[in-house]
Amino acid sequence: MPLALLALAVGAFGIGTTEFVMMGLLPDVADDLHVSIPTAGHLVSAYALGVVIGAPLLAAVTSRMSRRTVLIGLMALFVVGNALSALAPDHHWLLAARFLSGLPHGAFFGVGAVVATGMVAPERKARSVSLMFLGLTVANIAGVPVATLMGQHLGWRATFLGVSAIGLAAIASLALLIPHDHASAPSTGLRGELAALRSLPVWLALGTTVAGFGALFAAYSYITPMLTDAAGYADGKVTLLLALFGVGATAGNLLGGRLADHSMRGTLYGGLVSLVAVLALFPLLMTTAWSAAVAVALLGAAAFVTGSPLQLMVMEKASAAPSLASSANQAAFNLANAGGAWIGGLALAAGLGVTSPATAGAALAVVGLAVAGAAGLVDRRRAPRSGPTRVVVAHVPGASKEMAR
Repeated sequence: MPLALLALAVGAFGIGTTEFVMMGLLPDVADDLHVSIPTAGHLVSAYALGVVIGAPLLAAVTSRMSRRTVLIGLMALFVVGNALSALAPDHHWLLAARFLSGLPHGAFFGVGAVVATGMVAPERKARSVSLMFLGLTVANIAGVPVATLMGQHLGWRATFLGVSAIGLAAIASLALLIPHDHASAPSTGLRGELAALRSLPVWLALGTTVAGFGALFAAYSYITPMLTDAAGYADGKVTLLLALFGVGATAGNLLGGRLADHSMRGTLYGGLVSLVAVLALFPLLMTTAWSAAVAVALLGAAAFVTGSPLQLMVMEKASAAPSLASSANQAAFNLANAGGAWIGGLALAAGLGVTSPATAGAALAVVGLAVAGAAGLVDRRRAPRSGPTRVVVAHVPGASKEMAR
């Protein structure tokens, strides 16, 4: 695997850290800026909105630029957004800075996936994508806990300055390691890129992402009350258990990359079936402390097995616009984040129990599996049929005499 994948992983690590660290810093930010915690929670939504808007928009407007230049520019925007977050004098400034920080997120992963797959042999494409995503999953193990502790002891502004430093390191890595000969590719232009997204298989792949990862976030958004109220963990141990989720996600991501290079659709089906099973068993697994810890790790593993195959599938279905389609998949991931959390919240509000978001997530995973199955059926119907070839020999008068001579 090329060393350039390390540069993409460093950028993914910074992005993953800044995306998830806000959840742990909300009380500190709310207290410092004199707003309520629910109002501070809008900072999480502002980042997600930036991802959804920025992913397809930035990928489209930079479609004719060198992908190496685009990656460096996106990471520079990321650094600016986090630096402005650290300097925010009030809540509205921080809200705008978080939106700005989210803009390059999806486009970075989208363009990065195209660059990653372009540097390896065809049979290693999914593995290369999983190695880029490794930075995102490792951020949940190390980046988020360390950044949260930094914010709690040095102030939340120090956290965003630290994330900006990670972004600067990523820029240096990208400039040094991304080769120029793999940096760009012929572009069909903005109109051609948009036309490539009209394909039904592309939308089915994006729908699978929304439903599949919506299932994850329906449960994960409410994992803390499940661990404390159902499994009996103390609040102080939740951070350690969330690191277990990161360990599971990292293992699942690497496994999914390897398996998808052998069977992309089979890996996707297997991951979604595993996700249905884990989420359906959550109410039972949350009854004891040890089984709850296992459940958290299994949730990360089952969900992220599907990450690489979904990313690669979207790129292949929109081969004329891989950067835009890949970025759109990241927007779909963040829609899944918001939608899954909303559906899980509905289950809680209905009084169905503290573990009911996991049950709702299992239902969403079933929907994702159904959409993935529909996509497979469409692919089979569109595949060219091969059969015995009939050779018709036309008789040409005098031809045999000519051949005899």
